[in-house]
Amino acid sequence: MRVAVVDIGTNSTRLLVAQAEGAQLTELDRRTTVTRLGEGLEASGRLSDAAMARVSEALAGYREAIDQLGAERVAAVATSAMRDAANGPQFRDEIERRFGIDARTISGDEEARLTFLGATAGRDAGAATLVIDIGGGSTEFVVGHPGGDPAFHVSTRMGSVRHTERHLRGDPPTAGELDALAQDARAIVEADVPADVRAGVDAGIAVAGTATSLAAIDQELDPYDPERVHGYRLGLASCERLLAHLAALPVAGRREVPGLHPDRAATIVAGAGILLESLRACALDEIEISENDILHGAALAASR
Repeated sequence: MRVAVVDIGTNSTRLLVAQAEGAQLTELDRRTTVTRLGEGLEASGRLSDAAMARVSEALAGYREAIDQLGAERVAAVATSAMRDAANGPQFRDEIERRFGIDARTISGDEEARLTFLGATAGRDAGAATLVIDIGGGSTEFVVGHPGGDPAFHVSTRMGSVRHTERHLRGDPPTAGELDALAQDARAIVEADVPADVRAGVDAGIAVAGTATSLAAIDQELDPYDPERVHGYRLGLASCERLLAHLAALPVAGRREVPGLHPDRAATIVAGAGILLESLRACALDEIEISENDILHGAALAASR
């Protein structure tokens, strides 16, 4: 079956069109547009007109691609920003009316399940695996054995856009702002992921834009190469070094960093801080970076 999945996230809007055969997906088209749907949401509680316009522009192009590739089934998920915004339901209705895309506003639990499915598909079931999905408005922590349903999952109110707006006002951010970010991120992980769950983790996988960007930056990939990012192992010391380097630069300087898409320059410091504190809290010395995430999980689920 040929399936298309759209993921309307807080920081980016993404498309995957794939041929599904059992548990295997063959990608036909994959696109990411940084649309910053959650911009200003932390302060206002609403999606801005400019943010909704950016998402709509991206969806117009995605709809054309879906039709050209002849997808037999189209699934769409909307996550943190759409869940949290007072005008989220109205925007969801507008998307269906204009583009014929029924974007389900999924719960944090469903987001975690689909992310784990996508990240661990085809892996051996032996190791207790933590999947970390750092989004713009939420971060999911999912623990389980590949091939089964997660044994633990939580969606936290912590994300690269949310925590940039909450803590990082300087350009570049001050040492005090970075310390406040680190303390907040560490406190959230320790409060929301029980100590026994963290202690029982054997291996970690990080998915989504923050993680893949850090893997690309660490390798100085220009242009971005998904084959070199997928499976890359990022050590704790590398995370510390990358965070220090990125935080020392103003946003304009980060836009020139090899491996980092310019549109992620404003939020990558918060994302890197969240990943670093997550590794520390879970006593992980390194984490594997994966290109397979909620898009792949939703595509597998839609093809069944």
